[in-house]
Amino acid sequence: MQAGMLADALARQASAVCRYYLPSGRKQGRYWICGDVYGNPGRSLFVRISGRRAGKWCDAATGEYGDLIDLIMLNRGLALRDALAEARHFLRMPRLPEPPVTYSHENPDVYDPVAAARRLFAASVPITRTLAERYLYSRGIHLMQDHTALRFHPKCYYRNETGFEVWPAMIAAVTGLDGVITGIHRTWLDPQTCDKAPVAQPRRALGQLLGYAVSVGQVGDIAIAAEGLETALTLKMLIPNLPVLAALSAGHLGALILPDILQRLYVASDNDPAGWQAFNRLRSRHTDRDIRALVPRLDDFNADLITFGPDPVRHWIARQLLPEDVPQFISCPQPARRRHASGHGPA
Repeated sequence: MQAGMLADALARQASAVCRYYLPSGRKQGRYWICGDVYGNPGRSLFVRISGRRAGKWCDAATGEYGDLIDLIMLNRGLALRDALAEARHFLRMPRLPEPPVTYSHENPDVYDPVAAARRLFAASVPITRTLAERYLYSRGIHLMQDHTALRFHPKCYYRNETGFEVWPAMIAAVTGLDGVITGIHRTWLDPQTCDKAPVAQPRRALGQLLGYAVSVGQVGDIAIAAEGLETALTLKMLIPNLPVLAALSAGHLGALILPDILQRLYVASDNDPAGWQAFNRLRSRHTDRDIRALVPRLDDFNADLITFGPDPVRHWIARQLLPEDVPQFISCPQPARRRHASGHGPA
């Protein structure tokens, strides 16, 4: 029996396939819901068990999808030939009756968003020469080095009100003080415009974020904390030697957990009431540190970059750093001095 015929035969018994290979899952409407293709408890894997698309599945956390042959390959860790043999063996097995529908107040599923975030990050690729890199270019951000906290997924599932859409996405790793991934931040992208995808919420986080951040560079005794990811990347481009932490929201910025080694923190929150509130909250929580504000001219430093260009923004930042930090972190030509109309002497 060919692979296509085997997949069709499995699809006609999709519910039995799921109960056998994914026993920790459960039936919900036309779907069997489980944590992943390996059968772990959770709610990110959706397998269609009835209707025209029976046998098709997708993992909303990793972006993987396929038919039941693919699922058996991944579930059992088999090559294609062995997976086909496994499928033939399954189809010859006697079928068990469908279990009765029971209702219980106890839910055995334990969805682990941190594990789902790690799977999605692992399934992504470096951003070099991808749509994610072109998106950052469109925001004026040219990365001077390979930032391992950023990756790209070409087909990342986006849940809308009725189901799922598939869009490319930039994936950023949120890590704890030990460098272990606790969550991810997704920015869905439109390949036609190189801008954010035309969806209701083009940015969403997954996992445990409170207190943690996207770390761009190794944190030492001096660092910058930024509210948004694009702001953090802007600052890292302009001041490459200064590590930056992206908290991803004003609320998370105010709740950042700072490493013991960090003694001075420049905070680049958005120039709005929520941003100032986050700055004040962070400073009140860490009274033993030297915490100072970096204030953009416009809404945020990425807006400044797009509007004024790199050197003017770099000079604007230098004016706000402590004098002893400027030669260590800022290296750019001095702005040209204005002249009189006659061309002689400074204005």
